[in-house]
Amino acid sequence: MYLFRLALASVSNRRFTALLTVFAIALSACLLLAVERVRTEAKTSFASTISGTDLVVGARSGAVNLLLYSVFRIGNATNNIRWDSYTQLKENPRVKWAIPLSLGDSHRGYRVLGTNLSYFEHYHYGRNQPLLIQEGRPFQDLFDVVLGAEVAEALQYNVGDQIVLAHGVSIISLVDHADKPFTVVGILARTGTPVDRTLHISLEGMEALHVDWQNGTPARDKGHISAEQARQLDLTPKGITAVLLGLNSKIATFSLQRTINEYRGEPLMAILPGVALQELWSLMSTAEQALFIVSLFVVLTGLIGMLTALLTSLNERRREMAILRSVGARPGHIFGLLMAEAFALALMGVVAGLGLLYAGIAVAQAPVQAHYGLYLPLTWPSAYEWRLLGGILGAALLIGCLPAWRAYRQSLTDGLSVRL
Repeated sequence: MYLFRLALASVSNRRFTALLTVFAIALSACLLLAVERVRTEAKTSFASTISGTDLVVGARSGAVNLLLYSVFRIGNATNNIRWDSYTQLKENPRVKWAIPLSLGDSHRGYRVLGTNLSYFEHYHYGRNQPLLIQEGRPFQDLFDVVLGAEVAEALQYNVGDQIVLAHGVSIISLVDHADKPFTVVGILARTGTPVDRTLHISLEGMEALHVDWQNGTPARDKGHISAEQARQLDLTPKGITAVLLGLNSKIATFSLQRTINEYRGEPLMAILPGVALQELWSLMSTAEQALFIVSLFVVLTGLIGMLTALLTSLNERRREMAILRSVGARPGHIFGLLMAEAFALALMGVVAGLGLLYAGIAVAQAPVQAHYGLYLPLTWPSAYEWRLLGGILGAALLIGCLPAWRAYRQSLTDGLSVRL
């Protein structure tokens, strides 16, 4: 213990250099922990995007592609599902509920989702949390729209505002549906999922937008059909993009999945959301590991800075070591003193790094959740994070062996006759 007190006194005597070394270690430790915290929470956020859904059904393509456009609103479907296929799925005795999804339009860069009221009843996220209406109500009229929390906040919309939807998914669209404006009737509570970045309308409303369109452009042979005229038409959809299914029994999941994949009416594919999420995360693991390796090199850089500072100070401290020898310190004590200094610097750096991490989370928590849907909790470090911090301290002790060994050798030969 006396060596540690002596090491702290020595560090305090060289406080400016010590503070720079501690700051470098703190930044590197903070970065390493931040990368690990973001990685863990991003994985949790991915997994909590959809909950309670047993199967996702879409046109036959890839499992990841189907998951991306149906759940994360990224990309587009290769084909649609016929309405009669959806009806058969819904009426299957093994199916408890079915949520139809129809994509294709947007509003100022945000995706528009056509669905029905079962979406607000059965769609869950996180730990089986339901969707909640923060303001207003679900859609009832043909031209009602319910906004996700991020859409309403970013575009500053309120209940009662009228908006115009655009054809396609571009941020800037040259073709819109100005003749059929929608009225905002509800705003969903924030979920931290793609729901926040989505505008929700009825399937009939989606059909009304395109009743006088053909192949992505207004059909000239049909003539213009106004919003009031559209109300008089049969707006049963001809096709939808995907279906979310909840089953009466989890045991029937695989058998129904096989039945859907072998469906002869049209090429369909059913995926398990959890399995597809794991596949999606595995595709991102390379970038994740690369970022982690970069963080490790940053930590190594900080520790090398500590090594440089200790080695540089050795020549200046040879008289100090000689005086310690004269009052009874052994070469082993000198070795222990340098090791204690290295450990003290690393420990202060790790503690400061934890402080920087939590200060950063406290400041960035709300904006990160608002803009990226990523919640960073202010919790104690996990067991893995403690092991990372322990690794930093262990590496500091290992690196500290070099200046400690040099001080040990010098103390054997210098005595009190140090040449300055």
